Amino acid sequence: MNIGQAIFLGIVQGLTEFLPVSSSGHLVLIQRILGIAEPALFFDTLLHCGTLLAVFVALRRDIWNILRRPFQRFTWLLILATAVTAAIALGFKDTIEEAFASARWLGPAFLATAAALFVSEYLSHRPGDSRNDSEMGWFDAVFIGALQGIAIIPGVSRSGFTLSGALSRRLKRDLAARFSFLLSIPAILGALVIQIKDLVEISGFQSVNPEASHSLIGGISVPALAAGTLAAAVVGFASVTLMLKLIRERSLVGFGVYTALLGIAVLLDQNITHLVF
Repeated sequence: MNIGQAIFLGIVQGLTEFLPVSSSGHLVLIQRILGIAEPALFFDTLLHCGTLLAVFVALRRDIWNILRRPFQRFTWLLILATAVTAAIALGFKDTIEEAFASARWLGPAFLATAAALFVSEYLSHRPGDSRNDSEMGWFDAVFIGALQGIAIIPGVSRSGFTLSGALSRRLKRDLAARFSFLLSIPAILGALVIQIKDLVEISGFQSVNPEASHSLIGGISVPALAAGTLAAAVVGFASVTLMLKLIRERSLVGFGVYTALLGIAVLLDQNITHLVF
């Protein structure tokens, strides 16, 4: 992988991690289209570090408020939602791994993201007042956490599903955005912990099997690693900032139209044209 490809994948990761269009689905699709091999584990870990740094910077005030008052009700709702996500991820581990290994879920998953965005916008505009932080309850957290668990499947957008869940529960749009993106922090951290564990295991296995080093680094140079990580961090920060503004002022229907068209295109290619799949 050269520096240009690393930067491109970093941009895709940073942009789609927080836009409601599915980062994992886009990475799978773009790698297929451009013939780029699956990123090495170490590079993938660094991309996640870049997007994690982006959300920390973008939501620094909310994070500081949680650190100053760690036992506030809002914190417990985030923990509850995260626990539900983790339970789903562990309970359906084999199904999730199968989804990552096969691209056959990609088209339906994009369409599921589109449907969630359309339905949530419709439900959020029903007559009645939206609810604020103090009115958010445990069922809201469980519901949003469950949707985040489903969104582990490639093509299903994590931010799209969590935002849709919050909006359909009539939470205020600003609250929906903050809860969704704060919820991404433990989700990304969890993915990093798993990847770091794999990195340690592969590193220890290199002395026995030299080919293991390829899955770890993949022949990617240090400049390419750094460039990709920086691109993910910078674009990720811009993506979070943009979404915080868009969710307050605009509808998510445009993203729904985009993911619907993308899902249809993937299904047509998988079943008829076979240009990519």
